[in-house]
Amino acid sequence: MNAKIFIIEDEPSIVKLLKYNLEKEGFIVGFSDNGNEGFKSLKNFDPDILLLDWMLPDLSGIEICKLIKKNEKLSKIPIIMLTARGEEEDKIKGLDSGVDDYMTKPFSFKELFSRIKALLRRSKPNTISNILEFEDLKLDRLEKRVYRKKTEITLGPTEYRLIEFFLTNPKRVFTRDQILENVWPNNINVETRTIDVHIRRLRKSINLPNCKELIRTVRSSGYSLI
Repeated sequence: MNAKIFIIEDEPSIVKLLKYNLEKEGFIVGFSDNGNEGFKSLKNFDPDILLLDWMLPDLSGIEICKLIKKNEKLSKIPIIMLTARGEEEDKIKGLDSGVDDYMTKPFSFKELFSRIKALLRRSKPNTISNILEFEDLKLDRLEKRVYRKKTEITLGPTEYRLIEFFLTNPKRVFTRDQILENVWPNNINVETRTIDVHIRRLRKSINLPNCKELIRTVRSSGYSLI
């Protein structure tokens, strides 16, 4: 999965557990142990789902929810509240503040993972689909194969991650920094111009004879899948 999950949680053991298990499932994970800093980070990280602790040392999860819902760019981010407060009135208060789902600590990661997938199926189905298609391009995540007009294309691992990323976000322009963050999330030494090299390789691989160009260069902005 290429979905991005941001965690705002001040218990290091929970953050470590969530990050390890989510990355193992293929998610791109960011986190903060501070409400104010976490909220500021959301705009840049642009997550597909937010896992939000209720009890934080500065802003509470409820306060962060209210700020998110007032922010035009962030208001559509699905939120799962994580909290030790399991009383019915607490759940109602959380849901009324704009939370999409609610899990009481301690929780099972398997159950949380199921709830994350359910939210993604509604909000961003491409992020969990095994088959990604755009025009005459097809990617099979289970078999790790890419096809153009039914012709199989051989790609290196980086080019595969690039086309998978573009296929989950077609027609959206991404800057080089955004591509770097999503395709090389753990490699801080990669330079942004390296992206241009891999884009050229990807284009060369998928541009079969009599096939139109699918990757668009947007001057001064970045790249998009048409």
